[in-house]
Amino acid sequence: MALTPDLLTFFQVLGPQLLLFYRALNRLYAESVRGTQPPWIAGYLDQGKPEGLITYSRMKRFRDHLPAVIRPDVIPTQDGMVITELDSVPGGIGLTAALTRAYSDTPTHPSALPSPFNEIVKGRDGMIEGFAAMLQAQRGERDGCVAILVSDEAKDYRPEMTWMAAQLSARGLETYCVEPRQIRFTEEGLLIIAPERQIPVGLVYRFYELFDLPNIPKAELIQYAAKKGWVSVTPPYKPALEEKSAFGLLHHPLLQPFWRHELGEALLLHLTTIMPRTWILDPAPVPPSATIPGLSIGGRASMSWSDLARATQKERHFVIKPSGFSELAWGSRGVSIGHDLPQVEWADALDSALKAFPRTPYVLQEFHKGRQYQLDYFDPVTGEMKEMAGRARLSPYYFVTGEKAELAGILATICPADKKVIHGMKDAIMIPCAVATDKG
Repeated sequence: MALTPDLLTFFQVLGPQLLLFYRALNRLYAESVRGTQPPWIAGYLDQGKPEGLITYSRMKRFRDHLPAVIRPDVIPTQDGMVITELDSVPGGIGLTAALTRAYSDTPTHPSALPSPFNEIVKGRDGMIEGFAAMLQAQRGERDGCVAILVSDEAKDYRPEMTWMAAQLSARGLETYCVEPRQIRFTEEGLLIIAPERQIPVGLVYRFYELFDLPNIPKAELIQYAAKKGWVSVTPPYKPALEEKSAFGLLHHPLLQPFWRHELGEALLLHLTTIMPRTWILDPAPVPPSATIPGLSIGGRASMSWSDLARATQKERHFVIKPSGFSELAWGSRGVSIGHDLPQVEWADALDSALKAFPRTPYVLQEFHKGRQYQLDYFDPVTGEMKEMAGRARLSPYYFVTGEKAELAGILATICPADKKVIHGMKDAIMIPCAVATDKG
């Protein structure tokens, strides 16, 4: 999928901007825990989490740790780009790397690389090089290999991460994609149990969600090794940084002075423009003299979530989805789109989300309709090229090394135009992005 040079520039600067957002969010949470910011901030970000994980995430050793992989889901609309969510444990790293290499190695063909000639974003091996640089930075001076730990819950991603591990090893960064049960704990650190030897681990790349920890073999031993400094783990065990409710905090009027101080006026305006208004679905009653900040239904300020339940189809261009820390919070599961549901089903979805607050908070987010694209694709059934009208999700991958978040590649997912939720469904076209350059 071809991007304009201006759009490429947008994506190149977006990574550093989101890293600043994560750093500010981390500080906001820490200050809330200490009491220098309102305690309800940490309360929302910790809601539904086990106390042991919360305590672990707050350890001084991990205070400044941030996600080393940043992947926003970006929807191109008629009015510009919209980020629907951020993912620090994303799938698709190996897939994007393999597709980028495949398209780069394919001879130029009018159907694949239309004139003017398109250059794949960050080149043939940008994803592999970026991932390797991030892993090396996270491992630091520590001896041992990189272990990409993929849980059973994420087993569908094992093939791409196994392929990725092979590419990294071929470049001199010894890497293995393993199941958690293949890890052995010793008093000196962690080892991978291989057929003929045991391999010391210097870095664990966590490819599992924190809600799944009770189902991860030896999860507590891995946490213990990280606490003792015997091994590095990335992404960090910080569930507060993996919540969609962070979007709601960004837009909260009471917190604007904090965000303005941390991000600056220009970046705050930019992020609040491209990150949709979001509300945490807290069932606590709103006082009669107050309204829900920024939420209006049919041009009227809202004093209760029941106003939203009674909204007409035209008035409910909103999405309800789990904030995080749930098996429903990824892969577009648990998503309800207001204007796509009958009134009764929408009201039921809202009621269910409010009732789930103690264990799984949900968020309400503005819905932004993606613009349409016309793309050609190869139909393996007929053996012919066909055209499809679809809406796109652009997923840029940023890898953090030191203080920099570098763009490594962009995966485009184009779904049929009648689909409201855009994800990697069987009917989707998935293709690496390129930038149109005039070769004269």
